[in-house]
Amino acid sequence: MQGLKDKTIIVTGGGGGIGGAACERLAKEGAKVAVLDRDLGAAEKTLERILQSGGKGIALACDITDRSAVDAALQAVEQRLGPVDVLVNNAGWDIFKPFTQTNAQEWERLIAINLVGALHMHHAVLPGMVARKAGRIVNVASDAARVGSSGEAVYAACKGGLVSFSKTIAREHARHGITVNVVCPGPTETALFANFADAAPNPDKLRESFTRAIPLGRLGLAQDLVGAISFFASDDSAFITGQVLSVSGGLTMNG
Repeated sequence: MQGLKDKTIIVTGGGGGIGGAACERLAKEGAKVAVLDRDLGAAEKTLERILQSGGKGIALACDITDRSAVDAALQAVEQRLGPVDVLVNNAGWDIFKPFTQTNAQEWERLIAINLVGALHMHHAVLPGMVARKAGRIVNVASDAARVGSSGEAVYAACKGGLVSFSKTIAREHARHGITVNVVCPGPTETALFANFADAAPNPDKLRESFTRAIPLGRLGLAQDLVGAISFFASDDSAFITGQVLSVSGGLTMNG
């Protein structure tokens, strides 16, 4: 990918499956990667793999639902790696329940992590990008945002909100040389999906039904997402903004 070498990139949820894989790929492309995660131990494991491969980066504990924690993390990143060139909003959380069986506390947590946390990250990083008149933002949403998903009503609402928010920010900041694009995974083999499936009445049946619905015949892997994320982070996508790309084995085929 063009234009990633020596760029400073923040990846939220960098200790997880998709986030960790994205961090490693971006580091292999020559970027300096700030691995942010609520779980510092998980972030440090990702960083260890980056350093073992000859890459550059740092690991930071950051709860994206806490604006003061976001501001502190951004300050640490800029002090240690330099101004942020790319933001990858990947952190997320989900539960599997019919909407009428959920409660307000669960809604609040889902919204805080999946939507408000991303708003905090944009609000913190955008002023610097505007001042430098350059930047890339990649938001990891979900195909649930595009077509809905039974048992994920509030999660889908948050990811749908992230998609429309991304398009709006793309319009507001195009004149500043900032691009904003969205990657929508389908069902992907991660710890988040495992927890989601295990909460279903019949996890094996759920996995089978998802697999049957995917034209390419399997669930996604974290590695399936990193190419799309890296592309939107790179200069190869310099004339692309406000777009949504499904990486779901053909589960959804929206034009």
